[in-house]
Amino acid sequence: MSDQPSSSASPAPAGAVSPARRRAVVDALRRGAVPDSGLDLLATGLDRFEAAVDAELDAAIGGGSAFKAVRGEYGSGKTFFARWLGERAKRRGFAVAEVQVSETETPLHRLETVYRRATERLATASFPPSALRPVVDAWFYALEEDALAEGADDSRLEAAVAELLDDRLSEVSRGAPGFAAALRGYHSALGAGDETTAAAVLAWLGGEPHVAAAAKRAAGVRGDLDHFGALGFLQGLLAVLRDSGHPGLLLVLDEVETLQRVRSDARDKALNALRQLIDEVHSGRFPGLYLVITGTPAFYDGPQGVQRLAPLAQRLATDFSTDPRFDNPRAVQLRLPGFQLDSLTELGRKIRDLYAAGSTDPGRLLSVADDAYVADLARAVGGALGGKVGVAPRLYLKKLVGDVLDRIDQFPDFDPRVHYRLTVDRTELTDAERHAATITATSATSADEVELDL
Repeated sequence: MSDQPSSSASPAPAGAVSPARRRAVVDALRRGAVPDSGLDLLATGLDRFEAAVDAELDAAIGGGSAFKAVRGEYGSGKTFFARWLGERAKRRGFAVAEVQVSETETPLHRLETVYRRATERLATASFPPSALRPVVDAWFYALEEDALAEGADDSRLEAAVAELLDDRLSEVSRGAPGFAAALRGYHSALGAGDETTAAAVLAWLGGEPHVAAAAKRAAGVRGDLDHFGALGFLQGLLAVLRDSGHPGLLLVLDEVETLQRVRSDARDKALNALRQLIDEVHSGRFPGLYLVITGTPAFYDGPQGVQRLAPLAQRLATDFSTDPRFDNPRAVQLRLPGFQLDSLTELGRKIRDLYAAGSTDPGRLLSVADDAYVADLARAVGGALGGKVGVAPRLYLKKLVGDVLDRIDQFPDFDPRVHYRLTVDRTELTDAERHAATITATSATSADEVELDL
């Protein structure tokens, strides 16, 4: 599968989950998507990583920073893992930003674009994307409270806040003076009741390149954010997050394997940008940052990926020649083993139980979609994908929820063993699923359809 209980709490029993939370998870699975929240309800086989990632999150809370590379084949659950980690981070107060790397929308060799996407996708436990404005407003509120606590009265509150702003961002301002200037401009525009200018300046602070010149003049900034300035702005964002009650930022760069498909010159720049970003994390420049990248084994090991840049390959080198049972969760790379039939079936049972807890007739649903049927469907979907169970979770859960459980819940006489035949249309598949399905499709009566009787 590609957001305040305590971080170590076990997943709640299906019956204890709120209706809204259950509905959000089930609706996402029905669409064939990874839910944005509630991942603890679905996590299967991730407990082996909990202690290591929690320790790294705690280190970031203490002013450190961390980097992790996640590897797995298509369908192995990289996006799921990233969002599961994001939920654990939010329980600790972190802000989270998940950025999809792409050649056209978010090229990795342009860090200003990565920064902009991060601010657009910024989320906290209380605010969905983009949470940039609530975070900045909370920061100014904290500055005002600190100024009042230090004895400032209403007549000099504005000046006291400005002094605290300069003091808190003094280190950031040495490398990115525009960051503090934009914050001052935003606050001044709000104080003057100029919402249009305030919004425009905040957009510039978030890396937006198309901001009115008048707004930039009012804030005392000019030009647009560039590749080198992006690192300074990221440093500033971390400082603002920390003072507004968020001890860190989990930044996920998802699908970095797309770098393998770009022009060689752009690929080399992107790999070097990644190397630079990792080095900056390890240097301590970004206290509170937990940087995660996800990619396929081919990206980490192949000639068109990490191995193309020797310094980057050295930084990410991890031995995966041993038994996967003994993989080191503290290593720079984590290997996601992917689903086997037993773990896929276990996941199906979890979803079935979650669905049943909100069903009109839970007893009937559990009886008709019993453990044996859930396992049969897992085998059938895996068979439809050429036996590639590892890429089956998305499609399997989509079929289980939308084709089977929904019908049992709505039609009292529906029996999937009698009234349902698994049909997989190639148009509903992802590229990885379609590739796996070609093995079975060659023997089907239609190149566009694979049917299996359960």
